[in-house]
Amino acid sequence: MDEPPLDKSLSQIPSERRLDSWKEIALYLHRDVTTVQRWEKQEGMPVHRHLHHKRGSVYALSSELDGWRQSRKLRLDEDQEPALQTPPAAADDRQTTVPRRRRWLVLSSAAAVLAALAALAYVAARVRAGDANRPKIRSLAVLPLQNLSGDPSQDYIADGMTEELIGRLSRIHGLRVISRTSTMHFKNTQLSVPEIAKMLAVDAIVEGSLVREGHQIRVHAQFIRAATDEHIWAGEYHREYQSILEVQEEVARNIVEQIELNLTPEERARLASGRPVDPEAYESYLKGRYYFSQRTEDALHKSIASFQQAITSDPGYAPAYSGLAEAYGMLGFRGGFPSKDALSGARKAALKAIELDNSLAEPHASLAFIEETYDWDWPAAEREYKQALELNPGYAPAHNWYAGYLTYTGRFNEGIAEAMRARELDPLSLPLNNALAGRLLAGGRYDEALRQVQQTLELDDHFAPAHQTLGWVYLYSGKQNEAIREFQKALELSGAADTDIQLDLGFAYAVSSRREEARRILVKLEQMHQQGIVPSASVAILYGALGESNEAFAWLEKAYAERDPQLVYLKAGRRFEPLRKDPRFGQFVRRVGLPE
Repeated sequence: MDEPPLDKSLSQIPSERRLDSWKEIALYLHRDVTTVQRWEKQEGMPVHRHLHHKRGSVYALSSELDGWRQSRKLRLDEDQEPALQTPPAAADDRQTTVPRRRRWLVLSSAAAVLAALAALAYVAARVRAGDANRPKIRSLAVLPLQNLSGDPSQDYIADGMTEELIGRLSRIHGLRVISRTSTMHFKNTQLSVPEIAKMLAVDAIVEGSLVREGHQIRVHAQFIRAATDEHIWAGEYHREYQSILEVQEEVARNIVEQIELNLTPEERARLASGRPVDPEAYESYLKGRYYFSQRTEDALHKSIASFQQAITSDPGYAPAYSGLAEAYGMLGFRGGFPSKDALSGARKAALKAIELDNSLAEPHASLAFIEETYDWDWPAAEREYKQALELNPGYAPAHNWYAGYLTYTGRFNEGIAEAMRARELDPLSLPLNNALAGRLLAGGRYDEALRQVQQTLELDDHFAPAHQTLGWVYLYSGKQNEAIREFQKALELSGAADTDIQLDLGFAYAVSSRREEARRILVKLEQMHQQGIVPSASVAILYGALGESNEAFAWLEKAYAERDPQLVYLKAGRRFEPLRKDPRFGQFVRRVGLPE
């Protein structure tokens, strides 16, 4: 449609507004972009296309939208009127007999009514049969709720509510809920619901929007069958902001009711909001989750500060302690070897969260990770992992960490199965896709590992860890030159400061008889160890690759004293392979507590 002159259209109606994007149209109608796009396609909502694309691809006029909205409301009202009207009363109340023609009309009308009722019953039966024949919904994705407040600084509320809704639904056994990492790829997407569902391999999609106006919040959510783009349920909630937790509970409960899952009493309890939460504490908690999802060191510090503020506002709020444990734990392992202060903080926060609310999966998983990688308490770590997964079977990080645990203890096939489960829950996560390739590699399934790492690189060819994993695949396959090229590529993408990739490149040089190049890297690693950047196990590994066993075991002793988390790899992977034939190696395996 041709674009009308802007000044003419606006001058005709004093209150006219021109909305120059899908986002502005959605904000005006208080809906999300996907909904208004569907209205244009299916219900004739008036949207115009620009002849030129300088101001965007679409626009709408507020007067036309108002007129369409009113006509749509009238149509809905008419649809709700009864189809059959009650006949008027007889004009003469004294008449006691019905003329033959009128009796015939009455009987005909009755027959018509009966026929109509029979037809309606038949249709209803067909509808019920159709519902029964439809595939059951056993998987879904919650797309990022759109912040329609007009204030980007409020994004943390929409993102936080999205994550909390995912967390509630993922606690239901028998329901696969895609993790936040994958669904965030579709924030502000123009893809259709069927397209997104196909990419995520889910049966249904949850989408919606959120508007905060002072102390009020309005949330719109809808549940859509993926294959047909059919709306199963929709709801709108206008509440006080302090009731946001109740809204999350209602949305989750309504979705579960539509799926018709038989919940256990424990699962129903997990959907509930639990104890009342101080609004300021919850807002600080949402900010903490928002910063934590960014994963940078600066963002992690902001995350920790936000979680601590939430705890100050509400000392009994268990999720804030759980988030604090996750943030401290990730910060503690960002360097070459863990910060004892950070891990101590993570442990205390996790234990406090469990004390306050033992139904939360996340602090159990955080505690398991610390007990595995730093304490080397393998039985305790497995108990905590199993407890976390029982509480929340849809928690992808716990599946991923447990996959690592199983791999390190030599249970390779179990580890691969857990890694596959993690990837199913978070199919677009680059780290989880790459981790699966690593588990396959450790289990000796080289061809599968190669295919998996290639799939990861198809998602993002600039993801350095995937090139690093591909380098190890080539080393296992005897392709040393190809391995060196991949490690060099990974280092180029990640940056020269990445000491972990430097170590792998040095290892590849050493086993390829390029000893001088390997030794130059070794010297750098030793220098950085003195600066507190590189852990002792990295130096030990490179000495082992060069065949200098005595030096290697001397550095392993230092690694043991440091509680270097790299020692969990003693039984898995190739880094320690040159040392495994030495009798002293078994002693280290036993000291770390790993089964021989």
